[in-house]
Amino acid sequence: MDLLSNLALGLGVAFTFQNLFYCFVGVLLGTLIGVLPGIGPVPTIAMLLPITYALPPVSALIMLAGIYYGAQYGGSTTAILVNLPGESSSVVTCIDGYQMARRGKAGKALSVAALGSFIAGTFATLVVAAFAPPLAEFALKFGPAEYFSLMVLGLLAAVVLASGSLLKAIAMIVLGLLLGIIGTDVNSGLQRFSFGVAELSDGIGFVVVAMGLFGFAEIIVNLEQKEHREVFTDNVSGLWLKWSEFKEALPAILRGTGIGSVLGILPGGGAMLSAFAAYTLEKKIAKDPSRFGKGAIQGVAGPESANNAGAQTSFIPLLTLGIPPNAVMALMVGAMTIHSIQPGPQVMTSNPQLFWGLIASMWIGNVMLVVLNLPMIGIWVKLLKVPYRLLYPAILLFCCIGVYSLQNNVFDVLMTALFGVLGWVFVKLECEPAPLLLGFILGPLMEENLRRALLLSRGDPTVFFTRPLSLGMLVAAGLLLLIIVLPAVRKTREEAFHEEAA
Repeated sequence: MDLLSNLALGLGVAFTFQNLFYCFVGVLLGTLIGVLPGIGPVPTIAMLLPITYALPPVSALIMLAGIYYGAQYGGSTTAILVNLPGESSSVVTCIDGYQMARRGKAGKALSVAALGSFIAGTFATLVVAAFAPPLAEFALKFGPAEYFSLMVLGLLAAVVLASGSLLKAIAMIVLGLLLGIIGTDVNSGLQRFSFGVAELSDGIGFVVVAMGLFGFAEIIVNLEQKEHREVFTDNVSGLWLKWSEFKEALPAILRGTGIGSVLGILPGGGAMLSAFAAYTLEKKIAKDPSRFGKGAIQGVAGPESANNAGAQTSFIPLLTLGIPPNAVMALMVGAMTIHSIQPGPQVMTSNPQLFWGLIASMWIGNVMLVVLNLPMIGIWVKLLKVPYRLLYPAILLFCCIGVYSLQNNVFDVLMTALFGVLGWVFVKLECEPAPLLLGFILGPLMEENLRRALLLSRGDPTVFFTRPLSLGMLVAAGLLLLIIVLPAVRKTREEAFHEEAA
């Protein structure tokens, strides 16, 4: 009954005109940035963070969340019609979605994607609503030692799930941790690694880092690539699925939903990993695996369900533990701190309207997305014809305005440009920037909890091993590290990510 009364509270909050409006704005923007190749949710959310200063906390978070799961919908349209993933989690959808479009089944592919995403989104919302309260209650037992150990486990899990070299992923996390400690030490009042630059005394803003690594770097990479788009505009018809097609797609939708709901919770997981895992599973259990890559409906249904479920369940560790499992959730932490809200288990008790309003808005947003996506395919197709060379100056301008408006400081814009160049270098070196952003966000929190734990234990480092919960998470982290250095596991991991990149 508690769950029903909590959901009723959430629906009451979400169904106000203001919150419905911002939910609509969020899912519309999400669909738009998903459709347009080269613009992802991370730079968009980073770009819009300054605007949220002027919004109520609930409305701001509802809008930003709508952008995230809306991008999963929009990305599928581009992947199916143009063979370009509008969003990273739509990479897998390109494989069979585009082939369906080439065979004149673009409408069917888009319908399956929308239906799968809606079913997955609805289920994931219920998962968040059901699992978040007990997890939050459990998290209230956490002290500084437990939080430190949890963050160590989270960062190691992010290493496992980051694509590319293991050593590079660890190096990126360490670099993120180092960047996070720049600025004034809250305990001693001394400045660290500021090199006498006054603007660095408060540290580097996470919006600056996120916008540079993801926004600016993405623009540079996209401009390097020669643009070629083959849009199947004439074939977008026959949106209604036959009963036989629906029966064929439904098991894949349900399996994808289950995979996404589980993997979305994991640190470093979220939408992309879920989509890849769902596609791999569908290919493994198919009676005729050779159909995959030639327009198999399961190859669209599974990943599209998984990425939407993964996007929504990634809110669970953020809302219950205050730990961001991926780069987008790291930005959501920033949005919450802007409004003086400390992410973690206390949010549910101190601000239940925000907690349950956000969860309820996810389901409303999914309904809006179905209504937006299928009838408006014609508009999205027209947008696909806009060349990137005309888009990027506007994106660049908005990014610069967003960064400048944070502190009305030109230095921030220059730092963003520097991180943009750094992000491009990382792409060239095949280093994934997401672990760096997670390290950057979690670094100061880790340091704070480490110091607090040592202070409470009078400097005794064994406190991390004598408390059962802390010891359990450190043991799990150690086992995880041991497993990923095993030659067989490393080989499997590299093969998986190589297949994903192909």
